[in-house]
Amino acid sequence: MKSFFRNILTTVFISCFVCYIAVAQNISISKLKFIGDYEVPHNYSFKGTTVGGLSGIDYDKEKKLYYMISDDRSAINPARYYSAKIIFNNKKIDTIVFVDVTTFLNAANKPYPNSKQDAAHTPDPEALRYDPITKQMFWTSEGERIVKAKDTVLENPAITIIHPNGKYIDTFPLPENLLMHATEKGPRQNGTLEGLTFADHFKTMFVNMEEPLYEDGPRADVQKNNAWIRLFKYDVVTKKNIAQYAYELEPVAYPAVPENAFKINGIPDILSVSENKLLVIERSFSTGRLPCTIKVFLADLNGATNVINTKSLKENPAAHPVAKKLLLNMDDLKIYTDNIEGVTFGPDLPNGHKSLIFIADNNFMLFEKTQVMLFEVIP
Repeated sequence: MKSFFRNILTTVFISCFVCYIAVAQNISISKLKFIGDYEVPHNYSFKGTTVGGLSGIDYDKEKKLYYMISDDRSAINPARYYSAKIIFNNKKIDTIVFVDVTTFLNAANKPYPNSKQDAAHTPDPEALRYDPITKQMFWTSEGERIVKAKDTVLENPAITIIHPNGKYIDTFPLPENLLMHATEKGPRQNGTLEGLTFADHFKTMFVNMEEPLYEDGPRADVQKNNAWIRLFKYDVVTKKNIAQYAYELEPVAYPAVPENAFKINGIPDILSVSENKLLVIERSFSTGRLPCTIKVFLADLNGATNVINTKSLKENPAAHPVAKKLLLNMDDLKIYTDNIEGVTFGPDLPNGHKSLIFIADNNFMLFEKTQVMLFEVIP
């Protein structure tokens, strides 16, 4: 009899859990309402590490914790992620409390080296997501591409699975067009796998390029120039890349000063809202203007052409690229917005609407902020 009731309770628990996942991945969004932001103190010290470079965030509903990945390339402290509590209501973020820091371990069960120790195996962490079904974490690294006569480093990007304690489990195989080359083929330096999100009840996973592959076209500029990036769809169980989709970047928001100085528009993170719809962050920065321009789009992959067998989007554009709709331009908020690189849904607000949380990577620079922004999702 005890076994009978135990089985019933287990079934009810699993059913409720699956129901939660289904609801969490079918979210209606008409607009985003800004509630408030919070700044983590610069160079905040926690358990012997420097908090900064926070380039991805995810929410664990069961533990009520947020997981924040640092893009420190083991230069300041070993590559790592933080666990934290974000305390807020429908009016503001009250505080952020860091509760733990976890070092990523490689396949040899050791912390990752920095570039001086082993440049070819130094990670560039960017995105982090937690799978509540398998209790595993997935994180991306952009790898490295340095091509010089006396100093060439080619390190492929990576999608890695770990235990929450940081221990290595496995990596995903990469399609050929994600491999680094010394010639202008494949990914550009620091423009590869930036965002990651699960879909279809954690059965599939999307990762995205930050900038176009060399063969897909030019980097974004201040004028529209057919800057196409790819969204990669994976089957989580088989770890196979099953589809690729073409998504067009917006132009860079502002000219650089001087005109030939650094400027960029790319995608730092994505977030699933249903099986084939994603929130996409486009982050634009131009030298001479400290704030970033952050735009949030609702991307619809329904009907988009699978370009997995298309070698060059420049030579063979997708018949049907990903459709996109602007939900928010943070410039319209008339507040300072920094280098937003991560996004996650948080718990429900008191009115029952979903919360949406963005986090900024301060690049460990004094003049940049580790900014956390809270929004209400309006259905």
